[in-house]
Amino acid sequence: MTEVSQAPLILITGGGRGVGAATARLAAAQGYDVAISFVSDEASAAAVAADVEAAGRRALAVRADSADPEQVERLFGAIDQKFGRIDVLVNNAAVLARQSRLEELGFDRMRRIFAVNAIGPILCAQQAARRMSYRHDGRGGVVINISSAAARLGSPGEYIDYAASKGALETFTTGFAKEVARDGIRVNCVRPGHIYTDMHASGGEPGRVDRVKDTIPLGRGGQPEEVARAILWLASPEASFVTGAFLDVTGGK
Repeated sequence: MTEVSQAPLILITGGGRGVGAATARLAAAQGYDVAISFVSDEASAAAVAADVEAAGRRALAVRADSADPEQVERLFGAIDQKFGRIDVLVNNAAVLARQSRLEELGFDRMRRIFAVNAIGPILCAQQAARRMSYRHDGRGGVVINISSAAARLGSPGEYIDYAASKGALETFTTGFAKEVARDGIRVNCVRPGHIYTDMHASGGEPGRVDRVKDTIPLGRGGQPEEVARAILWLASPEASFVTGAFLDVTGGK
C-alpha cells in the first residue's frame, strides 16, 4: 500500500558517495525525505540512508543503473510505493574513465560514458516529468542536472568524452527547461569544478584536485557540501523564478 508522504521527497541518483551523499545528508537536515540510487557500493548507500534516518527523515536506497530504462522504471516504482510522491530529482550519477587522449579511447568506454552521463538523466527526467507535470495531474517539481566545468573547459588530454557527455546534458537542460516550464517543473543545472571526491580515483589520479588547485582563482578545491548547498538552493522556493539556469560551483575557474 502506498504511503503518501507529507514531507517533500528528493531523489538523488548516485547518492552513495561524493556530491550525491553530501546532498542527501543536507537535504535530510533541511526536512526532505530522501531516496538515493546506487550501482555497486551498497554499504556506502546504506550509510547515507542511515544518516538520513538519524536526522529524523525517511530514506530509501535502491540499486539502479540510471542508464538502464528498466532499472530506472523500477527505481521510480519503488519511490511510488514508499513515498507516493516525488518533488525534486537530482541527476547526479555519472562515470569517469582513466585519463586518456582521444586516439586511445575505446568505443565501449565512450558508449558507457554517454549512456550514464547523458542518456541516464534523460530517462530519469522522463519518469519524473510523468509524476510532476501538471498535465499528468502532478504538483510540479524541480529537476537539477549535475554537469561539470569540463563541459565548458573540454578536458583535453584527460576526459574529452566525459566533457562531451556533460555538454549533451547541458543542452538537454536548456530544452527540457523550456518544454516543461508551463507544466510546473523548473529545470536547472549545477556545474561543479574541481571537487574533493573519490571520482578522481576513477580517472587514475586520486590527487588531481591538489595538482590543479593553483589554476583555480580561489586557490583551492571545493568540498562536496559546497556543491550540495547550491543544489538545494535551486531546489528550494528561494529559486522559484529560476529555470534553464547554469550555476557554476568552480571557485572561479
